[in-house]
Amino acid sequence: MGLDNAGKTTLLHMLTHDKLSVSEPTKHPGQEEFIIGNCKVKAFDLGGHESARRVWDDYHCAGDAVIYIIDCADRERFQEAKHELDKLLSIESMQNVPFLILGNKIDIQSACSEEELRHFMGLHHTSGKNKLDLGSLKAQGIRPMELFMCSIVRKTGYTDGFEWLMHFV
Repeated sequence: MGLDNAGKTTLLHMLTHDKLSVSEPTKHPGQEEFIIGNCKVKAFDLGGHESARRVWDDYHCAGDAVIYIIDCADRERFQEAKHELDKLLSIESMQNVPFLILGNKIDIQSACSEEELRHFMGLHHTSGKNKLDLGSLKAQGIRPMELFMCSIVRKTGYTDGFEWLMHFV
């Protein structure tokens, strides 16, 4: 999930075909299946433009994890990205669902730093990048949630995020 032009379809194509592709904006939800490590993943690409976000509610109950992508170079939309992320984080049925947040497009010169993105998104209290035991987090009432900076086009950063996420699903 994430706003339009954040890199959701590009990431999904990279994970399924291991190559970069130029995509049209996602108009209809789609899904792909692929393997990461020992995990078979069914991923939904829901689109991020305003009208597409209306269907997000139809999918969140079916997921074991959420990957939320933010365009780090599009500072003008940080408030909108934060609003949508906050809505997802407040869904009661998803209180224990792990959230991997990817700060994408760090290869662009105008991209913000991890510290700036944490500030803008209010991500001051994440669960940490170490792979803690999920039971321990649940016992403490902590949702697994972490931010990883990445560049999908340069194939950097998101692998660390997925390794972290796979520990919790």
